[in-house]
Amino acid sequence: MEGLPLLPGYSFRDPTITKFHVSQQFDFKNGYHYPRPANIGIGKRPLDVEGTAYFSIVDPVRYDPSLTYGRVKEYAISQFIPHFVLYDKKCLTFKAFFKQSVFESPHEHYRVRQVNIIYFLEDDTITVMEPEVENSGMKQGRLVRRDRIPKTNLGDYWHWKDFNIGIDIAMYGVVYHIVDCDIFTKEYLESQGIELNDSEEMPPDPYMLDRNLRIKPHSHKTKLADDKLRRFLEYDGKILRFFAVWDDRDSEYGEMRPYIIYYYLADDTVEVQEVHKKNDGCDPFPLLLRKMKLPRNWKDVPVDFPSITMEISDEEVTSYYTPQDFLVGETIFIMGRRFLIYDTDSFTRKYFKEVLNIVQGNAIEVFEKKPSPPAPPIPPHLGFGSPEDSLQSCLTVTIPVPPKKDVVRYVINASKYLRYEAVMDWVHPEDKDRKFVFSYSLSDCSITISEIPQRNSGFMEGTYLRSTRIPKPGTNMDDPEYYTPVDLYIGAVVVVFTQRFIITGADLFVYHYMEENPEKFPPNIVDNMRNYMIQAGHLKEDIANRMQEMQKEEESKNNNAC
Repeated sequence: MEGLPLLPGYSFRDPTITKFHVSQQFDFKNGYHYPRPANIGIGKRPLDVEGTAYFSIVDPVRYDPSLTYGRVKEYAISQFIPHFVLYDKKCLTFKAFFKQSVFESPHEHYRVRQVNIIYFLEDDTITVMEPEVENSGMKQGRLVRRDRIPKTNLGDYWHWKDFNIGIDIAMYGVVYHIVDCDIFTKEYLESQGIELNDSEEMPPDPYMLDRNLRIKPHSHKTKLADDKLRRFLEYDGKILRFFAVWDDRDSEYGEMRPYIIYYYLADDTVEVQEVHKKNDGCDPFPLLLRKMKLPRNWKDVPVDFPSITMEISDEEVTSYYTPQDFLVGETIFIMGRRFLIYDTDSFTRKYFKEVLNIVQGNAIEVFEKKPSPPAPPIPPHLGFGSPEDSLQSCLTVTIPVPPKKDVVRYVINASKYLRYEAVMDWVHPEDKDRKFVFSYSLSDCSITISEIPQRNSGFMEGTYLRSTRIPKPGTNMDDPEYYTPVDLYIGAVVVVFTQRFIITGADLFVYHYMEENPEKFPPNIVDNMRNYMIQAGHLKEDIANRMQEMQKEEESKNNNAC
């Protein structure tokens, strides 16, 4: 038909073509616009210029691509580097040991000597060096001079391919057992395709262990005088804290009143502070006893002590309280009051255990535990907004504040949705073929229901239910229980405000989310979703990858067994 004029009777029309509109330039997918290819014409028919008929091997215009893209960069010929230059000063170091028998000795039978086997890559030579051990009684240093060491009597020599961790190497009649190697050796051997064994622990030398046990460390303890300056510099800021209670229930309206006893290690002074609570009915005196040295018995004074004196001095006091007197469960008397010590802090317990070699007892329950007040009842739903809005309006009466959202969960699960395919549990025949998509938002636990468009269905496609948290049927509307991903599985019936839906399919992302969070889903739900994905053919790549991994594991086990 090519070459005919466009006259009546000379043009022919294809009767199968019914669409003559220009296709749109953009497509909408996953919420984003992307341009369509430009090789589609009217009625979604491919353009003639994109066909093979218009393809020409010879370009009508002589065109040099280098004018636009530039000439191809010519790389210089790689320089030849000799083997001895490439591996100059590069060595493989293996840590090994060998046992040397000791004869005619009642104290030892053998010695374990640790050595380093050094392999020089430049000329494939080997040397064995023994690190020096102080007072070992043996000649140490270079045990085998650097040279190519024969492996067998057939003229073979040891090569770096023969070395590995956990093997025995025989050199000139001495068997060395390799236990480890350095980082460079591991990287080099693994780069050459050699799979190294696990590192082993270097065995100790029994003779050196026995000798070290017999050596007694030099120790000397010097008795120090009570130096106030030294005590200040050493114990300044270090305070022992004891929790005590004054049992005053014998008097009228008496009670158990809590106190804190501070013992200052810098100068052996004691301070007693009263613990006040809100609305306890007591005068808020900060201190019961100021910082001072506390005598054991403040009434124990000499007979000739003048009664007109209000305070006693250090000369009249026979003994003072020391840290050893403050033990959990003990009762002490402070200015005529009886105090029971029922607990201490962690620093005090550590000080008693490490310095005084005294283990403080466990804490004692001295106060009666009052039952916690009952939780206030949840107010009924007002009918406006969600139940959370009604509860928040009762908690904040003056200024309404919206309910707090879980910001961490929102940030982690932003734009993450679990999509399910569902059908309506129809009663009327016209609802039989209606299909819907459930989109569960992981950020705010809401569900969006959209109806899948179907031609000539008689129903308007689009949003069936906007993003809403759907309560389960039969729950208390004042404190409802909402649907979660655990309730959404293949065959599950979801009641959405008295309308029943049946889950018939799910997205592949739903199954991956279940695998990543197995603690959130019971095993039967995961098996239900896995069976559906296998029947739908969505796990072909995962099954193939798993089969490859299992084959690799079996091959590695067979190689290790060999």
